[in-house]
Amino acid sequence: MKRILLGALTAATFALPAMAGSEITITDAYARAAGASAMAGAAFFVIENTGDEDDRLIGARSDIAAKVELHTHIEGEGGVMQMRQVEDGFPVAAGSSHVLRRGSDHVMFMGLKAPMEQDATVTVTLVFEKAGEIEVDIPVDLERQPNMGGMNHGSMGSN
Repeated sequence: MKRILLGALTAATFALPAMAGSEITITDAYARAAGASAMAGAAFFVIENTGDEDDRLIGARSDIAAKVELHTHIEGEGGVMQMRQVEDGFPVAAGSSHVLRRGSDHVMFMGLKAPMEQDATVTVTLVFEKAGEIEVDIPVDLERQPNMGGMNHGSMGSN
């Protein structure tokens, strides 16, 4: 009996640190491409970390594209905005959120294998430094305009 209790206590002790940490949820997600023949598309959403430990989105993958990267826009020469890969990922502090939006941070799909059609769903696996992998089904919304959903999403393409 002592062995069983000691084993249970040991298991509980090791389980406690796993319960603390980052607790990630994804909200207000949507994906889009500039048109039916577009070779690239993007996903936007809010990452919420309700845990007590900072985390970081470090990668993403999806079967919809040949390549999936984390991107942002930076001001280049002459004030022209340029898209760049963010190799270090996006930090999400404990108790806060990080917004991925048009004209800013986003998940970029390059080499689309099929058109992104209105009301379809894109499955994306988000990889976090501490929370691990989170699979998200993201609706394709080609009609969504900037500022819908209560956030400023900038602009991407003419759709």
